[in-house]
Amino acid sequence: MEWTWLLTAWAIVEIILRIVLLGVIPGNRRPTTAMAWLLAVFLVPSVGFVLFLLFGNFRLSRRRREQQEQVNERVRAGTSALADVVSTYSGPEWVTSAAELNRRLGSLPMVDGNSAELIPGYEESLKAMAEAVRGAKSFVNAEFYIMSSDSVTDELLTELENAADRGVDVRLLFDHIGTLRIPGYRRLVRRLKRGGIQWRRMLPLLPIHGQWRRPDLRNHRKILVIDGEIAFTGSQNLIEPSYNNPKHRRAGRKWVELMVRMEGPIVATLNVVFATDWLSETDESLEYQLQVSDRATAGTITAQVVPSGPGFVTENNLRLFNTLIYSAQHRISICSPYFVPDDSLLYAITTAAQRGVDVELFVSEKGDQFLVHHAQRSYYEALLEAGVRIYLYRAPYVLHAKHFTIDEEVAVLGSSNMDMRSFSLNMEVSVMLLGAEAVDSMRSVESAYRDMCQELTLNDWLDRPMLAKYVDNVARLTATLQ
Repeated sequence: MEWTWLLTAWAIVEIILRIVLLGVIPGNRRPTTAMAWLLAVFLVPSVGFVLFLLFGNFRLSRRRREQQEQVNERVRAGTSALADVVSTYSGPEWVTSAAELNRRLGSLPMVDGNSAELIPGYEESLKAMAEAVRGAKSFVNAEFYIMSSDSVTDELLTELENAADRGVDVRLLFDHIGTLRIPGYRRLVRRLKRGGIQWRRMLPLLPIHGQWRRPDLRNHRKILVIDGEIAFTGSQNLIEPSYNNPKHRRAGRKWVELMVRMEGPIVATLNVVFATDWLSETDESLEYQLQVSDRATAGTITAQVVPSGPGFVTENNLRLFNTLIYSAQHRISICSPYFVPDDSLLYAITTAAQRGVDVELFVSEKGDQFLVHHAQRSYYEALLEAGVRIYLYRAPYVLHAKHFTIDEEVAVLGSSNMDMRSFSLNMEVSVMLLGAEAVDSMRSVESAYRDMCQELTLNDWLDRPMLAKYVDNVARLTATLQ
């Protein structure tokens, strides 16, 4: 009799829970996202409710959002020199329009006179960063989603320590959860504590200290700034190319990345993004670092930094990507390791292909994340039917670079994937490079990818096993749980 009452009471609670969440979950969410959460709650109410409590809030805490707004205001107030920068870019009007969109959303201007050297080699980029740090005289600011102290990163970490020893102000940020889940985290922390580097965890998840938020909100940015004169950004984390994973090493699996080394006024705007994150974690202002360098023009490239993430009201990266894709007239080349678009991006890409633009997509033949990889595969049929050419980068390599080119006018690269996590959950940074010089350099990288790829055809894709289709479609549901 007692069990009957308990089961009845539990059934009533579940019914009430479903009714309440039916009016709560759809608020400020995409319909597809809301439907996915409601499906989870209606199928398994108790489990679905717990997961919604943990992962359903895609915003930072109220305190953190208010702090972020204050940080943004303080940084904008301290970068008056940047506010007065006027570009003389004379390219297509649609590019200028995209740059104005970026400035309104992210507060950072388009700046002329930059150089941009793409570095597709994994260890080559680490050596280039180490060499730049070796010449540091005033400060070094480093921010990476994942960091590790291992045989491949040791040279760069040693140079950071040496710079601190000779009086250079060295500041370092890494994402707490992103780095914590990598083997060797404690070794890294011990090394940082021994040295003179000033370091902090980004978005720390430490409930005992009152630091709590949705567990998968992450700072995914990769930035290195030296003396306000040299900067690096892109897709690469500071870790050896198999991510210190014996399973990856046995399979020969390595990550393929793309970084860019830049000089010119663009460096100051990248440093603004670092300063914002540093102020958020430490309450220390770096306004004195944020003036444009007095050095002569470094090159001929016009560029613009585009920050995005939960600290902004709008999805800056998604709006930029859609704007540029809809503006394309001739060619779009996209490289994204985790390609799980929302409806707006999927429509932009397929519409471009259907109106005659040559569209190609580079993705890994086999991804490193099961659900994301299969969710990504669920979009291939629609893309192929629209005329998008899909190139699969041969396993066991993981194509982790994140970039795209539009016509002969625009190249974009950075930390942002083309998935809903990067659009809504992760703090990201992208750089828009304008002109044929930047596009030609990126197209050379894309051509090298093509040589390592196998093209996927619609007939081959439709012939895949029914079980594979089923798994892809189920995984697609999880992609919208935000």
